[in-house]
This record gives sequence, structure tokens and C-alpha cells, in this order.
Amino acid sequence: MPHRVVTCGAALVDDYLLVWVLLSVGVGIAVPSVATLAPLTTPILAVMIGAVSLTLAPERFRRLRGRALVAILVAQTGMAVLGLAVARGLGLSPALTAGFVVLGAVTPELVTPTMTELGGGDTALATVVLVAAGVETLVVVPAAVTLFVGRSVAVDPVAIVEQLVLAVVLPMGTAVGCRYRWPDRIGAYDDLYPSVSGFMVILVIGIVTAANASLIRNGGGVLAVVAVGALVLNGGGYAVGWLVGRWFTREERIAAVLSVGMRDFAVAAALLVGAGFPAAATLPAVVFGIVEMTTSAGLARWFRRG
Repeated sequence: MPHRVVTCGAALVDDYLLVWVLLSVGVGIAVPSVATLAPLTTPILAVMIGAVSLTLAPERFRRLRGRALVAILVAQTGMAVLGLAVARGLGLSPALTAGFVVLGAVTPELVTPTMTELGGGDTALATVVLVAAGVETLVVVPAAVTLFVGRSVAVDPVAIVEQLVLAVVLPMGTAVGCRYRWPDRIGAYDDLYPSVSGFMVILVIGIVTAANASLIRNGGGVLAVVAVGALVLNGGGYAVGWLVGRWFTREERIAAVLSVGMRDFAVAAALLVGAGFPAAATLPAVVFGIVEMTTSAGLARWFRRG
């Protein structure tokens, strides 16, 4: 009976992930006090990455193709240019333009491997891209902002490396090690790990939305324009990922689409605040986070059915 309940619960998460994400966004906006759970974000992300990494046998990393990895990294590096083009096309202020540029320049979102797994993509590839792009961010963000915005942004390497280690590398390494040591025991629950990771996604988006509820409510008429920009940047990233991966395997293409289209909006917002930009500069990151979580959940469901 307990196993049946767990299986049913997992099916509810997997089959209706998009619905749960939308409900989580609604709760975050309606109940801003949910933001008090913000200190739990890193542990939740660690559980999310750890759970999805339990499906990764070591041989899946050995099968990674260098060509696919390099192509995705090159494409994701160019997202800062797309962010600038979106802001310029919409005639946005310098502060909002900086927000879109930084969004394009940062690493893929930490939930990308989870969405890739839920979509039936190459989770190992998405995970390696995430770690490599995180290191790349240390150079790409300052260069993009200086070149496109005309002012400097100091990127704290310790904070970014710490986030990658605690939320990605450590849980992923532990999970892959456990998979290697006890393959049969760990593999017996492969159907449940993506569901656990999906549930963590639902929690994270609710907390992030609640933490930025006031900014969303006070966005005014600019909010609609920024939302259009977020949709274009997000959708454009998916399109670039699809084009880059058109000669890849289906699993690699799914990883490419999500890795390029999803951006780490939380890191983008933190960098903008740390650089002394006005609060409005973080609006693109906040709106983009809601957009990408919603669209990626829908894409994962579509890819799984395809």
C-alpha cells in the first residue's frame, strides 16, 4: 500500500507538472510570506540535483560527445547578444537592458538537468554543461555587461563556485557514486527519482515567486513589456538550442534546447543587485524565472510524449 501511494503521488507530479508549477506561482504571488522559506532553497536544489543524478550510471558520462558539449556551450555564450537584441528591440531603459544582458550571460538554470530528465533528454550532458557554463560565467558576465551596457559588474567567483559545489557538484557526485556502488538497489527506484526532483522544482518556483511578489505587483505597465521580452529571450534560446542540436541525437537535442533556453535568473538578479543597479533592473530576471519554469515544464511534458 505505501508503495502504491508513492507511485500514485509520483504520477501526479509527472503528469501534471505544468499545472503544479502554475499553482506554485499563484501561491507565491498571493502569499508572499512563503518567502520565509528562502534559506531552504540551496538544500532543495541539492535534493533536486541529487535525485535526478541517481539515474546517472557512470557510463552515461563516458558516452558524452565532446562535439555536442562544445556546441551547446558556444550557443549559450551567445545568449547575452540575444538579451541585448531583445532589450533594444523593445526600447527598454538602460537598467532593464542590463537585466536582459545579464540574464543571457549567466549559466543555465540549476533545474535544467531535472527538466531534461523529465523530458527524456541526456541528463548527463545537461549536467556537465551546467557546471562548465558556471565556470564560464565568471568571464562572460563581466565582459558582456562592460561591452553592451558600458559599466562594470564585479562577479564574486566564490559565491558562484560555492553555489555550483553545494547545489550541483556535491549532490551529483554523491548520487553517481551511490549508483556505482549499489547499482541494483539504487536502480530499483529509477521511476521515482525524476518525480522527487520535479517536486523540488515546484517548491523552488513558489519560494522564488513569493520572494519577488512585491516587485511583480508593482511592475506597472513596464511589466507587460518585460514579460514579452522574457518570452522572446526564453523562446529564442529554445530555438537556438534546437538549431544547434539538429544533428545530435534526440536526447542530446533536448538537453541543448533546455540548456540554452533556461537561464539562472536567481544568479542574474543577485549580480545586478550586487553591482548597484536599481531594483527595476532585476525585473527581467524575476519575470523570466516564472516564464521559463512554466515553459520548461510544458516542454518537458511535450518531449516526453514525443
